[in-house]
Amino acid sequence: MNEVIDSSCHPFKTPKAKEEYLKLYDNRARKWPVPSTTAMVNTSYGKTFVRNSGPDSGKPLVLMHGVGGNSLQWISNIESLSKQYKVFAIDNINDNGRSIPIKNIASANDYVTWLDELFDELMLKEEINIVSLSYGGWIASQYALKFPNRLNKLVLLAPVGTVAQLSLGWVARAVFVALPFKYFSRKFVYWLTEDTLKSRKDGLSLIEEHIDETFMAVRSFKGKRMVNPTVLSDEELKNIEVPVLFMVGENEKICSPSKVIERLNRVAPEFETRLIKNAGHDLAMAQPKIVNDCILEFLGRRFGENET
Repeated sequence: MNEVIDSSCHPFKTPKAKEEYLKLYDNRARKWPVPSTTAMVNTSYGKTFVRNSGPDSGKPLVLMHGVGGNSLQWISNIESLSKQYKVFAIDNINDNGRSIPIKNIASANDYVTWLDELFDELMLKEEINIVSLSYGGWIASQYALKFPNRLNKLVLLAPVGTVAQLSLGWVARAVFVALPFKYFSRKFVYWLTEDTLKSRKDGLSLIEEHIDETFMAVRSFKGKRMVNPTVLSDEELKNIEVPVLFMVGENEKICSPSKVIERLNRVAPEFETRLIKNAGHDLAMAQPKIVNDCILEFLGRRFGENET
């Protein structure tokens, strides 16, 4: 007998799935190390969950997480980033977390429109800084192409697509995560976060928390179709007008770090690039101090000022 799905629990499969996932989410949120307030912000694509930290007088800094995650991916970074910036950590409208979509995200333009509406509702008019990870980096780069006048600076942490195609090794492993078996979630996350396990004393507990949430999300949410993260052409990379800091771990698995840096140095030499040692796609979690310091130094520098 087919189970009747209660539409009131959207975007979850069932009311029980919603309850279980949000309980896990809220338990993780208690580890957010600084004071915060939260809001559900209306856009034409649905309600976007936003967690705010930092001084109201600070310049705006928007955090955009990677695919299959949510704003809690920034737990290792928020304390440092929110000391002087007003930080808006958002749950992607088309991903796991507390956001509630009401309209399909079917293209890069949809993401750009959603993000622009979100900034309007948050009353972020201009001089917006964005720090973006993985899939969030691809969305942020698309936004920078369309609305450069609203941005101050852009930080791309190992963005998917954008500069290079996803490696076949990543694709081959990622497809199995959609299966409702924890074995596949654990195997994929451990492969992707090897440097966190090696670099941090609390690495094992952090990785296990991530695995639990990844597996719970697969079981709890209705299926979502993610927009394929495209690679920007040489012309598009050249046309990004805002200052950009591009960081990638030396052990990155979604692409060749040396090749993406070589391409940027050749095509868009105005981009600043950093290769982070003892880190892979988990660079923000494996090496949070180094990553945070690079971000803050870049954001704090005046445009055109010589590097220190």
